[in-house]
Amino acid sequence: MTSHAAVTAGHASLVERIQVVVARHEREMRDLTAALVAIPTENPPGRRYAECVRLLTAKLRELKLPAETVPVPARANGEPRRCVLSSLGPSAGGSRRTVYFHGHYDVVPASVEGQFRPAVRRGHLFGRGSADMKAGVAAMIHAMAVLSELNLPLAGRVGLVLVPDEETGGAGGSRYLMESGRLGRNGIAMFTPEPTSGVIWNACRGAISMRVTVQGKPAHVGLHFRGVNAFERGLNVAEAFLGLARRVSQRRTRYPVTPAAARNSVLLVGGQSAGGANFNAVPGEFSFTVDRRMNPEEPLAREKRALLAVVKRFRTRGVDCAVEIFQEEPAAGVSSDSPAARVLAQCAREITGRSPRFEMCPGLLETRFYAHRSVPAFAYGPGQLEVAHGPNECVSLKRVREFSAIYALSAARLLAPAHRL
Repeated sequence: MTSHAAVTAGHASLVERIQVVVARHEREMRDLTAALVAIPTENPPGRRYAECVRLLTAKLRELKLPAETVPVPARANGEPRRCVLSSLGPSAGGSRRTVYFHGHYDVVPASVEGQFRPAVRRGHLFGRGSADMKAGVAAMIHAMAVLSELNLPLAGRVGLVLVPDEETGGAGGSRYLMESGRLGRNGIAMFTPEPTSGVIWNACRGAISMRVTVQGKPAHVGLHFRGVNAFERGLNVAEAFLGLARRVSQRRTRYPVTPAAARNSVLLVGGQSAGGANFNAVPGEFSFTVDRRMNPEEPLAREKRALLAVVKRFRTRGVDCAVEIFQEEPAAGVSSDSPAARVLAQCAREITGRSPRFEMCPGLLETRFYAHRSVPAFAYGPGQLEVAHGPNECVSLKRVREFSAIYALSAARLLAPAHRL
């Protein structure tokens, strides 16, 4: 490793200088990750958010970075939701071009006892949320501190956005910031440290999730002729959706994704179903869910019309159908050849010695909120998707250090003054 004397003498490259300072922050990053893991911010229902926000803001101020908390009107389990914002770079005048570091501090519920007692073993930190994504959050916070410590000239700002409720769709976090106009302003790139297993996710699916409820008329089984069987009607409606699902599944995205079978577009019918009062009664109501996951090439409005057209056909035949849409999110994607993508990949290669692949995430990502503002957005983090949300969730501390350097270097390159490009 480059010596501290060489760094201060100005003989080291930007990569070496960043790596040296990141190494000095390594223990602090580990300790912050452990402290975050120890706070069980399980969502649902949304526990201990306030305690986590206090830790995050205290750490930012300790590192001499600003910390602003933004209250969200909705509440989780009686606790207020708050987003945490920070920034580095010129706050007034000049360019407001911004590279966003975006993360979430909620985690899925523990799957085994003791997951909120962090432990370090064989160079890995174990605990719920370590991979998804509290280690990534710590890496981003310290990347900002490294840039500040090096006092690099920035033709713009690094903006830090930490939110709750990502695990349940983002309504109490990113969506609120977007709808209030505080998300992604002047953005030239966004990075979020999802556990991507070494690849860069430059695209994600969208979603339309709905519940279809079909009405009938209840009656005793002995007088079944007086009733109308909602289950039978519902099966007919569901079969029409299955026909649409077969057609949809023939479409494939142009974005790479692993495994290859995941490239096909998705329509899942019947993830949940319910109806009827008893085995000896004609069911008066039957409901089932329809979950449409669109590839980036499939416009949200068009796919929504196709779903609603199925229900409309049955209504015109006299079938009483109701639809409740409880999730509606567009897909998002950015070219792997875009300037921000090239910078991120090059920085990753310089830090790790490996060239990351670009792939589409088969699920939803918070990158979609930035795509709404035409900000090139990427998920790339130190965790492994294979262990995230599982009983042995952990993260490599070496990877945390590497990714902190990648985030710092990428921001420095993207925000370099013109004469330094």
